[in-house]
Amino acid sequence: MSQFDSIKLTSLSSKGGCGCKIGPSELSEVIKMLPPASPNPNLLVGLDTSDDAGVYKLTDDLAIVQTLDFFTPIVDDPYSFGQVAAANAISDIYAMGGKPLTALNIVAFPIATLDKKILAEILQGASDKLKEAGATLVGGHSIDDKEPKFGLAVTGTVHPDKVRTNAGAKIGDNLILTKPIGVGILSSSLKKGLLSESEIANVTNVMSTLNKTAAERMESFTVHACTDVTGFGLLGHASEMAKGSNKGIRIWKEDVPILDRVRELAEQGVIPGGTKNNFAHLEGSVTFPENMDQIDQWILCDAVTSGGLLISVAGDEAQELLSTLHNAGVQASIIGEVIEEQPGHVIVE
Repeated sequence: MSQFDSIKLTSLSSKGGCGCKIGPSELSEVIKMLPPASPNPNLLVGLDTSDDAGVYKLTDDLAIVQTLDFFTPIVDDPYSFGQVAAANAISDIYAMGGKPLTALNIVAFPIATLDKKILAEILQGASDKLKEAGATLVGGHSIDDKEPKFGLAVTGTVHPDKVRTNAGAKIGDNLILTKPIGVGILSSSLKKGLLSESEIANVTNVMSTLNKTAAERMESFTVHACTDVTGFGLLGHASEMAKGSNKGIRIWKEDVPILDRVRELAEQGVIPGGTKNNFAHLEGSVTFPENMDQIDQWILCDAVTSGGLLISVAGDEAQELLSTLHNAGVQASIIGEVIEEQPGHVIVE
């Protein structure tokens, strides 16, 4: 039993994890107000395709990958919160084909009202996860805030010719997802006290698992596009891939891995606001079967925290990559394909 069991970190914020992101519709409206960025030949990946991280070329053989991610508590245990936040931030580096190198902590914490040991546990959780990833903490920044928030800015490296983006999917590719979805619904249920200790441990383990193994295993295969599934949900990130690649994407609903009890809890009304925002944003970009009910549609749009990689791999290599991932202990599934029809659109079957 943790010494902090009496402290419920999730009760200190109105939203949790990646569900506290500004919604995709609102965010796109803000970005449209900004003038176009000045062109820079060394900027390999910027704002154009809503990708996971920025990539900047330093030399012909070296580019840096930069990302930043922080959020409010997604679990009550401080150490676990730090681990999940770190895994989530590092994931963007893996999605771009990079290797994490350094990180900076970003801390907002009510230092006068919460035990300082709680913050120390959050930082320790993140530190241990960084060590697992082979990255080095080099500093950070903190502010006094009544609502706890934590995350990291992470820098990685990649060869300029080996950058993965969410915009290169090719017709005939299969889509592999490396973690189950439903995290948003389960974390909202955790906050409401609807999960058992074992269920909390299971969803925490999913969120705190690095995408390192999946990223390393896919290096040997013909991967045309990759992204990690986070706050905008499976269909939101699939939609970004479809639009960025100018290809159609077909998702096989029955093959999408979903965490236990997600459907049951969703039927009880536990649908996060971020999940509903994702669904609303995708109107016109996603086609659902006529017989698919609202609950299943919401689940596919569920706002994920520290989700898996969505990998677009050559179709004739998909089964071999899937077997390689399974042999490495990754809970991966083939969930769809890239098609010629309806470019920029996602079709759920």
